[in-house]
Amino acid sequence: MNATPPASPDPSGREEHPDTAPVAAAPAYDPLKARRALIGSFVGTALEWYDFFLFGTTAAIVFAPLFFHAEDPAVRTIQALLTFGVGFIGRPLGALVFGHFGDRLGRKGILVITIILMGVSSALIGVLPTYATAGIVAPILLGILRFVQGMATGGEWGGATLMAVESAPPEKRGLYAAVVQVGSPAGTLLSSGIVAAVVALTGEQFLAWGWRIPYLFSILLVVVGVWLRLAVDETPDYKVAEAAAPDIHQEIPVVDIFRRIPGRLLVGICTYLFGNAGFFLLTTFMISYVTATLGLKPTVILAAISWGAVAEAIAVLVAGKLSDRITPPLMVVIGYAIAVVIALPIFWLVDTRNSALITVALVLGLGFGSIAYGVVGATLTQLFPIRLRYSSIALSANISGIVAGFMPALAVWVITVTGNSSTGPATLLFVIAAISLVGSIVARRMIMADQREGLQGGEPIPAAARGSGQAS
Repeated sequence: MNATPPASPDPSGREEHPDTAPVAAAPAYDPLKARRALIGSFVGTALEWYDFFLFGTTAAIVFAPLFFHAEDPAVRTIQALLTFGVGFIGRPLGALVFGHFGDRLGRKGILVITIILMGVSSALIGVLPTYATAGIVAPILLGILRFVQGMATGGEWGGATLMAVESAPPEKRGLYAAVVQVGSPAGTLLSSGIVAAVVALTGEQFLAWGWRIPYLFSILLVVVGVWLRLAVDETPDYKVAEAAAPDIHQEIPVVDIFRRIPGRLLVGICTYLFGNAGFFLLTTFMISYVTATLGLKPTVILAAISWGAVAEAIAVLVAGKLSDRITPPLMVVIGYAIAVVIALPIFWLVDTRNSALITVALVLGLGFGSIAYGVVGATLTQLFPIRLRYSSIALSANISGIVAGFMPALAVWVITVTGNSSTGPATLLFVIAAISLVGSIVARRMIMADQREGLQGGEPIPAAARGSGQAS
């Protein structure tokens, strides 16, 4: 959708921003460069999320028994999941730091830094001593490296989404945003698949040394990711914003966000919440629930998550394609409405202890539950002004991530105090979906109001972007 030209002068009396300064014509979209940016964003994001999800996959299986010393297995599991949550504390800090420089200096360089940080920290986890060898030092080092992982991820998603969406043809921005989101199920498949393969190959030696292999494998993946990201160009949208506001390098984006658009940030946080918290309830917590509470083998839930990730990839791409016809904001609303409906049935199916029905549950949760996730990036891109986009969408995703990171530990605690009933975590999933549904409805209303008034993210559209589709 292209925004209509803004009225002049602005009848609201809003202070004119430097974005409105006359500049040269908007750069034309180069199909080859757009595809290159899309591939670089997708592959880099998949590799980044492989590392981040790998920790969640192994938290209950590996870190609980090897890095923590509590006598009660449930307590060890909670401790491991709290360490998992430490990564989500680092994510908002990463969003602030990398978003700041991504808005001031461009998207490309930041994305190279984030993937290097993630790969190195993951490889170092693969060589950590366990509690039996190093005592309390082991979980401390584990927590520090997890925090670094979180910082890297905090700068990753926003930059990768913008690299793809801002380079995309105006009529394909929903689809391009969705392709980047497929990096999430791709990372999930890669991490769960490699862990399952290593478990099968190493057998009883998995806890002794086999678990280290997937982490050390990160070094090879990061080399591929860096190579791809060095080959992309800066985005046309950023070039427009830079030309329209030459002082962009001196601005402090996060200050402007809280000064000018704090309400939009809150809406963005709510809109993205289910994409974070819902996912980790269905993966990290579900691994713990199925193995520790229901007493099933890890391969049962790992296989179910793998099929769910396949369903997620399909749902995300279909949602992206459809969103370019019905608009991304409307697609997000529809997706969250579906997530609300399926939240409770997912746990009813898992509680049957039947492998096939558990797979159906994860296909529902990660498949149909990811419809909104597919195009939430395109929606948030429309919600925020160009010059604050990186910081804004990164903060939206990663402030919501603080809640998400501790959701698995909270769900395990709820189960322990309610007699192993799944009612608590099922209710958590339902509430999270409902919050995101409300947030998406408000976001859509804001975006529609902007389009009626000829604004982008609540601010005047840069002159070079008018009519180019860049403000869509």
